[in-house]
Amino acid sequence: MTRTMKSGTGTTGTTGTTGTLSRRRVAVTGALGLASIALAAVPAHAKGEVDLTAPRTAAVGKTITVSASGSDDAAVYQRICLEDRTGEAAWHQVACGATVSRDAGGDARATARVKAAHRGGLQFRAVMYGLTSAHDKHPVPWRTSDVATVQVR
Repeated sequence: MTRTMKSGTGTTGTTGTTGTLSRRRVAVTGALGLASIALAAVPAHAKGEVDLTAPRTAAVGKTITVSASGSDDAAVYQRICLEDRTGEAAWHQVACGATVSRDAGGDARATARVKAAHRGGLQFRAVMYGLTSAHDKHPVPWRTSDVATVQVR
């Protein structure tokens, strides 16, 4: 009498568990491959920053110096401008720095000397503009710094 064994059962040949593990490995490997391709296709985010330096207090009638610097790797050309306001009034441009090229590797900088004429809070902010050329007539605002308030006494 001879016994015949079904394929995949018994002690000889491949067992059912080994085949299942094999299929799982192939599925996991395929999923990891697809995930790595999807992550490689995601565009990188531009990095940049704008820093503003201003004193905390000033005396009425004294001149204060406010400066800003920053960079953004998304803009080919960039320029920083300083703006001020009192209370809730509109922002007014005080000074702008020179236009710099991203390829030059330097930060855009601006400095302004402002006379503290009235008591109260004088607010400053820096705005970085992106330009398409060194002489672009329509710069686009890229980043804005936090607001710095100078208490004029």
